Amino acid sequence: MAVHGTAPGEGSLMSADPAFRADVLAGLAAAIPAIPARWLYDRRGSELFERITKLPEYYPTRIERSLIERHCRQVARIAGQGDAVVEFGSGSSTKTPILLEAVDPAAYVPIDISGAFLRDSAAALQQRFPALPIYPVEGDFMKPIALPAEIAGMDKLGFFPGSTIGNMVPRTAVDLLRVMKETLGAGAYLLIGMDRLKDVDVLIRAYDDAAGVTAEFNLNLLHRINAELNGTVPVDAFRHRAIWNDRAARIEMHLEAVRDVEFTVDGQPFAFRAGDTIHTENSHKYGLRDSRLLLRAAGWGVVEEWTDEADQFALILAVAEAPRFAP
Repeated sequence: MAVHGTAPGEGSLMSADPAFRADVLAGLAAAIPAIPARWLYDRRGSELFERITKLPEYYPTRIERSLIERHCRQVARIAGQGDAVVEFGSGSSTKTPILLEAVDPAAYVPIDISGAFLRDSAAALQQRFPALPIYPVEGDFMKPIALPAEIAGMDKLGFFPGSTIGNMVPRTAVDLLRVMKETLGAGAYLLIGMDRLKDVDVLIRAYDDAAGVTAEFNLNLLHRINAELNGTVPVDAFRHRAIWNDRAARIEMHLEAVRDVEFTVDGQPFAFRAGDTIHTENSHKYGLRDSRLLLRAAGWGVVEEWTDEADQFALILAVAEAPRFAP
């Protein structure tokens, strides 16, 4: 049996992240209950997501990895070698070694909200690249990040794989891309993965796998609420649901109540009727022009774009353009 524990200091009510508490309480009380997807990624959630990326139904990781392997040398030629590579939401950094070997950077800065998972991943990567200076930064990359002083003055290549940009509604995605531009600076490059529109059945299977790992990942959010926010949520009263929202061009993940249920979080009461849901994640899918418009709106110009033969996934290299006074 898996132990859903937390690292020392991470799981007590006293040490709960105030932003996590605020988002959960506001989200559960909202007219349409929802909790931001970033809170899915505590240590246990990050571990489960790494299992998801290895599932046969989950195509994005396999396709993106193959694109990085095929085109990383070209990325290095365009963006230059010897830069600092800054990875947003680094997770386990499984695709990162391919890029680092091609770019041969002067430094690597992984940024992630899950501190313990970040430090373990950075330590593992340091063993593979013992001469590479690695500066892990624990933080929410949705806000401007102060990069380590050690990379000041270096050219920078941002890395944002996994189509994580799809977790945000377009307005928030543009805001994030603007924050990345501010963090990296004008003239920096960004290598980003974006998932394409495709057959709905393929999408549903990718987010509701036969082995139930994605369901466990989604439900882990309730375990986290119970552990960190003194919650009394009966986890078995909810089930994972993945649905396609055609109007918004996205897969949505929800936690659906399977019966009427009442519980408290941080002492505050909540009640859900059978069939009510908590919206936990979006995964937007983009066409060719959609992805370019998203980047352009945030001040990034597309330099190169690569896709697989079936055009299921795109790897895009963009550059942070200087502000314009007028068109």
